[in-house]
Amino acid sequence: MDKRTIVKKFAVYGRNVHPLAVEILKDLDQKNLDNVIAYICKTVDSFVISPEDVMRALKSYKFEEKPKRDVKDVTGKSMCEGTIEDFIAYFKSRFEKVSSFVRRRIGGIKVSALEKFRNEQVEVVGMVKDVRDYGEFAMFDLEDKTGVVSVFAGGKLREVALELFDDVIGVVGIYRNGRIYADRIVFPDIPIRERARRDFGVVFISDTHFGSREFLEREWDLFTRWLSGEIGSGRLLDLAGKVKYVVIAGDIVDGVGIYPKQEEDLLITDIYSQYEYAAEQLEKIPKDIKIYLSVGNHDAIRQAEPQPALPKEMRDLFSSNVVHVGNPAYVNLDGLNVLIYHGRSLDDLITKIPRLSYNRPQEAMIELLKRRHLCPLYGGKTPIAPEREDLLVIDEIPDVLHSGHIHTYGVGFYRGVLVVNSSAWQAQTEFQRKMNLNPTPCNVAIYYNGEVGRLRFCK
Repeated sequence: MDKRTIVKKFAVYGRNVHPLAVEILKDLDQKNLDNVIAYICKTVDSFVISPEDVMRALKSYKFEEKPKRDVKDVTGKSMCEGTIEDFIAYFKSRFEKVSSFVRRRIGGIKVSALEKFRNEQVEVVGMVKDVRDYGEFAMFDLEDKTGVVSVFAGGKLREVALELFDDVIGVVGIYRNGRIYADRIVFPDIPIRERARRDFGVVFISDTHFGSREFLEREWDLFTRWLSGEIGSGRLLDLAGKVKYVVIAGDIVDGVGIYPKQEEDLLITDIYSQYEYAAEQLEKIPKDIKIYLSVGNHDAIRQAEPQPALPKEMRDLFSSNVVHVGNPAYVNLDGLNVLIYHGRSLDDLITKIPRLSYNRPQEAMIELLKRRHLCPLYGGKTPIAPEREDLLVIDEIPDVLHSGHIHTYGVGFYRGVLVVNSSAWQAQTEFQRKMNLNPTPCNVAIYYNGEVGRLRFCK
């Protein structure tokens, strides 16, 4: 929430508010913010509301809890037909959602009102268009619902500007001669939070590619035997006993016709038979472990994101401990909130931003959190379905962001959120060799009590 709006809300009650108190309140959603301010003004007698007043009120105020859902995805909700109206609604939804996060960090002057602030510092929120590099500086257009303004980004901001896509951002700078000379570029970003700590284990894997000639069956068997408590000793065996969930981030099977001459890489050439084999392999995981199974671009589902879960004829092949979800999907694991996203847009980020690398996928994933969007580049390698609501916006901050797709392993923490890219179970294919892609297969990320460990099942 914009800080000035918070000050105005207190003024309605005839109160002033300390700047640090505003900082504490700015990340509350609209409904809770209004109710908390009313509660503070009802229970505090002071004319100036202090940070201590706010902290005491927050401890005693009973927040309205959102109903908990085990799964949130697009499955059964897709309504788009690809019309112009769908695209307009999609970009409107993206702008409104992401701009609301930016406005919690800075104010916002409408582009149409900028002429009133000549030679003054302004704060504008908009969607980036047409980034241009002029060597020592860059320029881009910033568009809101009222118009478009050019932004000049010099010095270190040039590098930041050159990494912008179709992002919704804030710009702080001086408005002069019809353009903004930027002093600061503000991303939507996520607030700092405590690491989530839960007393159970979660295994994160991805890109099993069942049906591929390069599927690493021996290593998969070692993994499932460890989960079953058949191999391992000491701490590793104890850790296996704590695993309650396995989360798989898509590309369940290798698919058919995904890339040129793929048939040469397939052990199983029929798509239905690939899923039968996948179901057989997942049967090796103990039945008391719940499996959340997402999809990716190799699966038998539409290519455009967001993707629904597998069709019923495929889902029916799997055992009852498998929960089928779309891509992306929010899943609630006994209070641990996990955002599963297969990760196709990571190709776009790594291609467009030179400092990013396939060898450190977690850094590209952190960019998604900063931009509060799972596919910030429209028109790249990742097709997007123009749903009336943009379900690729990261509107709920997860405890864990889990991806795959690029077949390399990487983990990290960003502002308290665990980011995991969990590698693959497929050795390097001929196609990958030609593309100079070097996977690090059979690496498993395991979460337990706020920490993450790495298990290698490959030599």
